[in-house]
Amino acid sequence: MLSFIGMLLLLFVVSIIVVRFMGKSALAQFTPHDLTAIFFIVAIAMAPIKVEGIVQSLIGIAIVVFVHVSLSKLSLYNQLNRFIIGEPTILIKHGKLIKSNLKKSHFSLSELLSSIRSKGYPDIQNIQYAILEPNGDISVMPKEEELPATPKMLGHEMEYRGFPIPVIVEGNIQHENLKLIHKDQQWLINEIKAAGFTTWNNIFYASVRDTNHSLIVDEGKG
Repeated sequence: MLSFIGMLLLLFVVSIIVVRFMGKSALAQFTPHDLTAIFFIVAIAMAPIKVEGIVQSLIGIAIVVFVHVSLSKLSLYNQLNRFIIGEPTILIKHGKLIKSNLKKSHFSLSELLSSIRSKGYPDIQNIQYAILEPNGDISVMPKEEELPATPKMLGHEMEYRGFPIPVIVEGNIQHENLKLIHKDQQWLINEIKAAGFTTWNNIFYASVRDTNHSLIVDEGKG
């Protein structure tokens, strides 16, 4: 049993280190070789582990969950976070590519260009910063002159219309959301009847604005 636990812990940790070594690009978007590499790593790591019976299966699951939760807790400490999760990496600064950071992150230029295009920034020179986050996502901050105009910039005051709170989803009443607006099921039933519906079971989606508590019903018929 101790041999089984030791091998499980060793291979689990080694697998994490190998995936971290592959770089954040492997987490950003799965290319065929990324997916294949991670699949093979998992398959090879699991091969030496021979699970005998339900007891070892339960112990193995418990150990993996414990290690996972422990690493999540340790990542809350700044000193350890950079080793467990990693640090953000600046790939574009003031409209200029940082080639050394791309190389260090195992992130190709074509992947970066594809990512920033998908976010609506085809021109690198319009980007103030592009940052590769520890989870593999790309955060893009455009230059001030490229920011989309907002009503505030144009000097217009916009009235707050309220946030729509879902109260019925696919015929099911969302009781927790009703509590958020300090309403109950009977109130919702009365509002549904006032809107011309006899029952909530056939309502695909309904929401209530948090300002005036007006009911919006969508039957899902397009």
